[in-house]
Amino acid sequence: MLLIRCPYCEEERPELEFRNAGEAHIARSSNMAELSDEDFEKFFFIRSNPKGITFERWRHVHGCARFFNAVRDTVTDKFVVTYKAGEPKPDLAKIMPSEAPAAEAAQNDAQEDKAKKPAAKKATAKKGDA
Repeated sequence: MLLIRCPYCEEERPELEFRNAGEAHIARSSNMAELSDEDFEKFFFIRSNPKGITFERWRHVHGCARFFNAVRDTVTDKFVVTYKAGEPKPDLAKIMPSEAPAAEAAQNDAQEDKAKKPAAKKATAKKGDA
């Protein structure tokens, strides 16, 4: 069983007590009504899914019920560190110095893929219409 440390309860608990709440540190618009349909789609649906280190939101559903952030390796499914919601991203070079460059590269690749997906989707739609 995977153990996850809740930064509020300050103890490790079984994974069954937690729920994933998606990608962490997403910049949200202050005025959603002014977003174009394409920008709203990017905000609401398009998420990075990198292989390796990722920043996620989690909720301790069967404990304190609070949201927190976690750095998790999607390859090994191990949690590197958890931290309270609202705190900045931890410095990966200090937490895991040997893997920090690979983690940054994975995040950059994910951002590039995220930028390319809407364009690929449009091209597919145009092909199907012809």
